Amino acid sequence: MPKHIRVIARMDIKGPNLVKGIHLEGLRVLGKPEQFARHYYETGADELIYVDVVASLYNRNSLADIIIRTAKDIFIPLTVGGGIRTLKDIRDVLRAGADKVALNTAAVKNPDIIKEAAVKFGSSTIVISIEAIKHPDGGYFVYTDNGREYTGKPVMDWAKTVCALGAGEILLVSVDREGTGLGYDIELTRQVSEAVSIPVIACGGAGNPAHVAQVITQGQADAVSLASVLHYDYLKQRPAQDLNPEHFSAEGNIEYLQSGRSNSRIQGAGVGRVKEYLLSRGIACRYYNKPEVVNA
Repeated sequence: MPKHIRVIARMDIKGPNLVKGIHLEGLRVLGKPEQFARHYYETGADELIYVDVVASLYNRNSLADIIIRTAKDIFIPLTVGGGIRTLKDIRDVLRAGADKVALNTAAVKNPDIIKEAAVKFGSSTIVISIEAIKHPDGGYFVYTDNGREYTGKPVMDWAKTVCALGAGEILLVSVDREGTGLGYDIELTRQVSEAVSIPVIACGGAGNPAHVAQVITQGQADAVSLASVLHYDYLKQRPAQDLNPEHFSAEGNIEYLQSGRSNSRIQGAGVGRVKEYLLSRGIACRYYNKPEVVNA
């Protein structure tokens, strides 16, 4: 087990808004990503991940403005993914203020970009996002375009390949579990963690702090990516004026945001509470004891 487990807040972006779905579909607007990012930074998140979830679909990456605004006053590593296709795209995102880039579709289409990017920008800068879906025969396969496109690549083979090409980390996304609150795919995470020598970030399925501890101790994850658990906790704390529909772009469904509902399987918990739980289970993480509103 690594010396310190990283707790990473993942934010899926569509246009100017933070969105969240289930199985990477049915995206609902939750708010402005900069507000969430600031909160997670202030409450002890180790890193942030921004993913433009429609970038490949629309052949774009439009996060530059959001990256610039975020990087001005948030001083933890920021990974950016979605629509990054070339070395120039990587350079532009890094210049905007990102510390790492996450590649998925581009890497599957042209694996050489992993090696080229690692040489040019350093392996520690290159994260490979693997969107995995479990097939009826029990095998895990790689998908792209936010879980929409089947590649035919077995996950374990692809994980070993990206490691050999110089990737610094793997962001392992279980599409089956993503947004469900049913817990991480422990089997998937353990298989990949055992197959590669680089850190594996578990992503998809956390519904409570116990799920986080489980994927670390049983799945051997080096870091955890959290979205719904953190987002729903923060939504309970936000002032009512932040939910004014006039503050949001028409690009997205804001009915869910206004309803005040949440997934009943997801027990909202802030970064501090997650880390306290990990520490109580003997799992090392960087805990800053920053003030945090604790909901009943």
